[in-house]
Amino acid sequence: MKRRFRIWVSIIVIIAVVAISLLAYYLIKVNGRKYEIAKIEQYNYFILKKNSNYGVIDKNGNIIIEPSYTEIKIPNPEKDVFVCYQGEDIVILNNQRQEIMTQYERVEPIRLKNIASDLMYEKTVLKYSENNKYGLIDLSGKKVTNAIYEELDSLPYKEGELLVKQDGKYGVINIKGNKLVKNEYDNIQVDGYYTDENSYKYSGYIVSTTTDQGYRYGYIDYKGSVLLETEYNELERITDIEDNENAYLICAKNGQYGVIKNKDNILNNEYQSIRYDKSNDVLVIEKSKKYGIAKLDGKIIVPVEYNQIDITGIYLYAQNTQGITVYNSNGTEANIDSDIAILETENDKYRIRINNKIGSKYGVIDDEGKQLIEEKYNYIEYLYDDYFIASSESGKLGVINKKDEIKIPLECDSIQKIKDTELIKTVVSQTITRIYKKDMTLACEMQNANIETNEKYIKIYNETDTKYFDNQGNEITNKEVYPNNLIFAAKNEQGKWGFVDKSGNIIVDYKYDNVTEINEYGYAGIKQDGKWGVINQNGEIVLEPSYELQDELNPIFMGIYHKLTYNFGEFYFEDLSV
Repeated sequence: MKRRFRIWVSIIVIIAVVAISLLAYYLIKVNGRKYEIAKIEQYNYFILKKNSNYGVIDKNGNIIIEPSYTEIKIPNPEKDVFVCYQGEDIVILNNQRQEIMTQYERVEPIRLKNIASDLMYEKTVLKYSENNKYGLIDLSGKKVTNAIYEELDSLPYKEGELLVKQDGKYGVINIKGNKLVKNEYDNIQVDGYYTDENSYKYSGYIVSTTTDQGYRYGYIDYKGSVLLETEYNELERITDIEDNENAYLICAKNGQYGVIKNKDNILNNEYQSIRYDKSNDVLVIEKSKKYGIAKLDGKIIVPVEYNQIDITGIYLYAQNTQGITVYNSNGTEANIDSDIAILETENDKYRIRINNKIGSKYGVIDDEGKQLIEEKYNYIEYLYDDYFIASSESGKLGVINKKDEIKIPLECDSIQKIKDTELIKTVVSQTITRIYKKDMTLACEMQNANIETNEKYIKIYNETDTKYFDNQGNEITNKEVYPNNLIFAAKNEQGKWGFVDKSGNIIVDYKYDNVTEINEYGYAGIKQDGKWGVINQNGEIVLEPSYELQDELNPIFMGIYHKLTYNFGEFYFEDLSV
């Protein structure tokens, strides 16, 4: 009896050990896939350009590396790691101008692709080469991976993930060196799935291999799970379906299309074409040159028997030789004229009604179908509350309310809501910019204006004037916008600019044609006779007006250096003194 008991105990122990081992392996694998994108709290270093040569300055404008290199890259502006190029030669320097990472061969930053930012490189790792292969090191010089890859580059759209080639095949690793996609493929692309909240975090990978018949595609989700083997002629994700955990994929085999949700067939591969309509959440399917409609669960709600199907707004218009049948988005026939289209709006109380009988004229109805605005406009778009953007016969735009009362005259070239505010921007005659509050009262009008938006305010300015408004359209002072500044731009009755302190005392005389506010680096621009100079936050002249900056209304300076932006937001400072 004791022997049998010991056997059972041994079996239980073995099972427990195996279970713990599997759990540990799973946790290591899951944690290995995780990585953090470095957050930059402050910029300590900047690239300096002078006479086509490059160097480095710190946040106080002090020269750290003399501008003597043909190119310099700073992967992380918080760290003193400077990749300095002299023709084909590369050295890595620190802020003491000492050469570092000399134990590695040809160390370089990894440039991000298809990402718009002033930080265009992976911020925590560099690549190095050894025996014509590549590996990863961190910014302290610690090795992350051995040099085992024939190619190592950033993966478009996905910061923190790297496309690597090993033994002639591509895979994906993260910046910790952990494998995300095995090196088994001839090509790997990000599927393009994006959300405002998570960017491309939940996008998966479309992978392919080469066969005698051409490329064959498969799919791997963001977790690294292989959902589809590489057996399809074509493959794309329906990126308009916002679902982080489920990928809807249109796949083709031998010219026949189907739809798969993760691994599950929704529609078999028997259609000539499939397209997704986001507004009604349906699939338009084609078979033998006939069209129908399917739902995302695969149910056919409009038979595949029509010569053409058009979707405008909330209705599906199916046409054959007998005429047009109008369907609701659930597949039931709609009791509506085929010349009428109804568009939903963000507000459930209102719908846009288009009458094609009278030349595609737009009007507005309420949620019960009652006509609110007559169908007489060339275009109508819901704005917010009870307001709509409307277009006249001439093509000019304005704003009307639900009673068809004109709140902004139909004379505008463009109308748009300023993001993250309650303000409307209009442009009239290509030159006049007007800012309206939420209730359509005018907040500001300015000729040839530029607008900059910030988290708590907007700035509108031209060559002679600058105004600030909060996000509700109330004008605020520069002292409210820049509470930590010591001096503030001020304009006298004669149109000349100077600077005053918080109490209004004159610190810099009113003698300039234009000025900027003290910026984050502690300097402001001063313009006189068409040339720009610089003062510091105490009002002391750092550079007399001597820079000619064409078409730049609001230049940014750090000491005598002028900030320039290029490419996808990258910037450097230029020393224009010669």
